[in-house]
Amino acid sequence: MPGLDYFSTSDAAATTTEQQPTTQNGNVPETLHESTVYYNARLDPKNYLEGPLSDNSATRLRQMLARPGIVVAPGICDGISARCAVEAGFDCLYQSGAATTASRLGQPDLAIATLNDFVGAANMVCSLNPTVPVIADADTGFGGPANVARTVYEYIRAGVAGMHIEDQVQTKRCGHLLGKQVVSREEFITRIRAAVHARDAFPGGSDFVIIGRTDSAQVLGMEEALTRLRLAADAGADVCFIEGVKTSELLKDTVAALAPKPVLVNVISGGLTPAFTYKEAEEMGAKIIIFSLVSCVAMVHACRAAMHALKKTGTDFSTAQGMDPKAFFEVMGLKRVMDLDARAGGSAFKEV
Repeated sequence: MPGLDYFSTSDAAATTTEQQPTTQNGNVPETLHESTVYYNARLDPKNYLEGPLSDNSATRLRQMLARPGIVVAPGICDGISARCAVEAGFDCLYQSGAATTASRLGQPDLAIATLNDFVGAANMVCSLNPTVPVIADADTGFGGPANVARTVYEYIRAGVAGMHIEDQVQTKRCGHLLGKQVVSREEFITRIRAAVHARDAFPGGSDFVIIGRTDSAQVLGMEEALTRLRLAADAGADVCFIEGVKTSELLKDTVAALAPKPVLVNVISGGLTPAFTYKEAEEMGAKIIIFSLVSCVAMVHACRAAMHALKKTGTDFSTAQGMDPKAFFEVMGLKRVMDLDARAGGSAFKEV
């Protein structure tokens, strides 16, 4: 069976994509000067303003972006954290690259995890409640344009609703660490174009959301970061994301400079961005807020405490806090499995 041709525009994409010429400002290199502004009539936000929320997670995410209110996505790192986030009432999740690398590999966020690691995590998380949108970190796209396109395809197939792709070099690091390096504007926009093209050529169509992220603010300054995101938006990015916005004033300026394109802000306790609440971020105009390490940092504290307590006391009684095995499995979806078994005529789990 032939492999998927990521770069052949499907008939559907060809009939719904209308490109209009535009001229960038004089600061843009000649290779980008004649670029066109991407427009896909099918994906126009106005098409997502009315009607009930879709069961398709990508479509639902577009509806959430088009309608009032900020999208709050806590960072999850595994099935337990995803279950806890949904139980708490969150209607969008964020698969953090740092958290995925830590939970699956026990390694720091230094470009160690591969696409297969990220897709494996996404397959599991997205299967827990397929209607809840999951935004996934895609790092640099894991290579050139063909790799970026493959990343989009694998994420869509896994059930991911949207991803962000950045302009760091391939040997990237967490956006809140020092020493970052970024690629040229041209290479960054090539990544965005590859992602957009792959999404639009996906068999049967897709509402997959593409988020352009730049780490250039700490390397080249805010003006360059905004220029890169304007170019990314022109190339088809649905949402803009500047990593490491250091003040509320800069966040407000970013939102104003990129309007009407939605802006994502990333909050990590102790990181470069202030500890905005989601209400504060909404008042400043942000449309999506992610809390990348909320689950895995909490897990480190709780797990450390439990291990030290076990070592000291010889028992896990105190750290269990009264949660017996059945109560634990109920958080993991025990009742749903029992109900499914009973509806199918089974009796294996009649009593647990």
